[in-house]
Amino acid sequence: MTRTMDTDAAVTRPVRPGTAVTRRLIRKESRGDLPMLACLAVLVLVLTALCAWAPALAGRQEDRALRQRVDAAQGQAPLISLSTTPAVFNTSPPSVDMAALLAAGRTLTQPLSGAAARHLSFTGGGSYDYDPASLLSPRPPGPASTSTQLTVSYLPSARAHLRYVSGRAPADHTPLTTAPQIGLSQATARALGVRAGSRLSVEFPKTPGAQNTAPDAELVVSGVYRTEAATDGFWTGRETLDQPSRYQAERSAGTVLAVRGLVGRDAADLLAGAGVGGPRVTWQLRADLSGAALDRARALTGPLSHFGADLSAALCQGSDWVTGDIACQVGGQSTQSLLVTDSLTPLLTTFTAQDQQARALATYAVDALAAVALATVAVAVRLLLRRRQPHLRLQRARGASTARLVLLRCAVAWPVVLIAALLGWAGGAYLAPTGTSGSPQPLPAALTTAVVLLTVPLMTWLAVREPRRPGRLRRTRRRTAVGRRLVLELTVLLATAAGVAALRSQGPDGILGAVPVLVALAVVLILLRVYPLVLRLVLRQTRRGRGVVGFVGAARAAHDAPATGLALFVLVLTLGTAVFGGLVQRTVDDGLTTGAAWSTGADASATVAGTVAPAGTTAVAPTGIRTALQHLRTLDLAGQADGAVVSQVAVITVDPRQLAVIAPKSPLADALLTGLATTPPGTRLDASVPLPSFLSPGLRARERTGGFTTTVVTQGQPPVNLTLKPVGTLTDAELRDPLLGPVTAQLPEGTPMLITTATADHLLSAQASGSTVLLLKGDGKSDGESGASPTALRSAAAKALGPLARIRVRAETLGALRADGLTQGLGTLYTTGSILAALSGLLALALELTLTSHERSRTTSFLRTLGLGGREAGAIHFLQLLPLAVASAVGGTLLGLLEPRLLAGTLDLRQFTGGPAQPALHTDYSLTVALVAGVTALILAAAATETVLARRRRLGAVLRLT
Repeated sequence: MTRTMDTDAAVTRPVRPGTAVTRRLIRKESRGDLPMLACLAVLVLVLTALCAWAPALAGRQEDRALRQRVDAAQGQAPLISLSTTPAVFNTSPPSVDMAALLAAGRTLTQPLSGAAARHLSFTGGGSYDYDPASLLSPRPPGPASTSTQLTVSYLPSARAHLRYVSGRAPADHTPLTTAPQIGLSQATARALGVRAGSRLSVEFPKTPGAQNTAPDAELVVSGVYRTEAATDGFWTGRETLDQPSRYQAERSAGTVLAVRGLVGRDAADLLAGAGVGGPRVTWQLRADLSGAALDRARALTGPLSHFGADLSAALCQGSDWVTGDIACQVGGQSTQSLLVTDSLTPLLTTFTAQDQQARALATYAVDALAAVALATVAVAVRLLLRRRQPHLRLQRARGASTARLVLLRCAVAWPVVLIAALLGWAGGAYLAPTGTSGSPQPLPAALTTAVVLLTVPLMTWLAVREPRRPGRLRRTRRRTAVGRRLVLELTVLLATAAGVAALRSQGPDGILGAVPVLVALAVVLILLRVYPLVLRLVLRQTRRGRGVVGFVGAARAAHDAPATGLALFVLVLTLGTAVFGGLVQRTVDDGLTTGAAWSTGADASATVAGTVAPAGTTAVAPTGIRTALQHLRTLDLAGQADGAVVSQVAVITVDPRQLAVIAPKSPLADALLTGLATTPPGTRLDASVPLPSFLSPGLRARERTGGFTTTVVTQGQPPVNLTLKPVGTLTDAELRDPLLGPVTAQLPEGTPMLITTATADHLLSAQASGSTVLLLKGDGKSDGESGASPTALRSAAAKALGPLARIRVRAETLGALRADGLTQGLGTLYTTGSILAALSGLLALALELTLTSHERSRTTSFLRTLGLGGREAGAIHFLQLLPLAVASAVGGTLLGLLEPRLLAGTLDLRQFTGGPAQPALHTDYSLTVALVAGVTALILAAAATETVLARRRRLGAVLRLT
């Protein structure tokens, strides 16, 4: 008591001018404001630390995501390659030094800038391919073929993916007087009827302008190899190195047998001596995106855009006298023009679109966290001023001006805020990861600090300014205040509507990212208008009752409703952001499952080029793995009614019974089973029988009244005219069925599609351009559950379609999608942002309840002096805070559910999930219920705490409060 009187006396002394007195007063004010100043310091320290630490961490996640995509793409095929054709006829006799030319390819990155050149490295020593040559002898055994085309390739990277079973690999160093050596696969050697030591007589295409006749050459089969399965996608696009293919001849009847063989490095030198034109030489470059991957990729795309022009300017002059093409010099060798193939730039463009969507979603969480933190700052400053209100009034009465009081509060608070900002920035910069594409952002940190610094004098001025004098204009001023409030509320509502409209039309950007905060503010304004009315209705009902507890609790809640607007805003925004984040994460997680199912079609899928018919497609392995076979062909169809030709139609043949076993609950399998399974299993349809077919909507629109016809030409047989009879049109749900995922992934968007029965496979010729898809399902307990391990599924797929099949397992694909850097970064951001917003909201709520606790305690103390019991006092505390809990729960839940629907046009979550369509929004109801229960429990715990403190007060304290 004595200490309090001393402090009050110190405050009531006249303020004398002088530096010493001002310093002493500031020190005393600082000691009194220490708890609130510490609260402000913590908030500013955390916000500035996040501005320094979070961007670097987000940049590391972006780098990781880009590296994942680049590594996966480079595992399938090189992203950047250089190619040219050596000019062998510029010397007499024709010659080429292939070893020197391949070695000189490493110097081709010199035209790039220094940074870009360091990010590219050559893989292997280069390769070359000749145009397909005609095999003159030996003639392949078996069914006669119109011709045989042999492609000769030098591919040193293939040596690690095959094993020679007879003979040896082609030599890289051979005498000039020997025939070039070639290695063939087992399937190719069997198709040609050759073995190690056999000789092949080949006729290569002639070089226009240099030769009048096609040159001949002889190749020696040095060995026969067997390919081995590769998990890095090496064989994708190179299946002809293992399996020969047959396709229809373009200008004559019959089929063409296409094979491919591997030669040694010096084969080009020997063939040039025999008069064969130069092959297409290719160098593959690998992008090194370690460290700051996004920055490195951006540094590469600029130079790559004009890399070809720079190469031509540095190495090419004049024109070749044989071909008329641009003449270049590479390592002292004359070559044609250099071609740069850049697949990195399109990949980066796609990634940039996904990254922008991720940043847009991140903006919602960041803006919500900033709004909650700044609202907490306002509550802390308000509480600080409320604690100092008697002292401020006394100083004002003793002659202190408004400006002096404002400056005094600034002198106390500003040093603390500035020191906290500097410490937070230094700590965040120290903890921030280095070597990433993200960097600390000083501007947001400075803006945050400036807002906090300006909040102190603004709220101090509002608290200590000269009060208005009462008079006849009080009613007019009251009406003016009401009008200002209406104008402010209408402005917020109109700004919210305009922001939502702009966001839906333009998409998210840096400014429109604050729209969810405006939506939250609009929801709070509506709640502040609605729930006091509800409390007044409750008050009318309680006034009629006999008890005083309900009436007093409802009356105090209605009286305090306008004053709890800031706490309500903090709770609603915090809860709404958490619900919104849970919805995004739940939708993305469910969408990843759908995307993985779409990519694989079943538990696993295997795809090979060409339409092949593997044996045993009902049970591949004794483990109970079931399979379904799909063949994809491209045919030209003609309408029966008008004869209009529809070219490049994707014709898919399936057995609906197999699909029904793979996916019993599939809408596509159910529709095909009803429309296509009209013949017993194993029945071979005749060409005169119309084939039942399901059409895509676009194809059905081209021929509404009839079916389609097509002519199929098979080697050794007369042409067959087939009729395709539509029995149904594929719906959107059937087109998005995962069973079609592996097939439609090979088709350009908008390709017309037709599905018919697999019993017509014997009527359709095999195509080299087609593909075969095998769907596999383990013996699971339910649909969508696999009972087979990924290893068993891969083994069964490789056994059915060979080791070169591209195999995808749903479990592995789903794991890769969930491990994606952008997806994980988005989840981490919302989790971290929700936690920080919840902590800041908890602090704001505690400060707000502390700010208003005096009035509630005063009311209960007054009632206790009138004989109110302890239980009744606790009930009053409970009833006073219950409306705030209910309003916060309702508003936060409404905000979290409303925002995604309002912003549905900008939430392109398919960027993260894949699949044929935008994933449906799925609310995480368990998280929503948990959050609502947590907020309600928090407010009720505050009521219980106030009740316990009120019971411990003695009679003297109760009388003082009254």
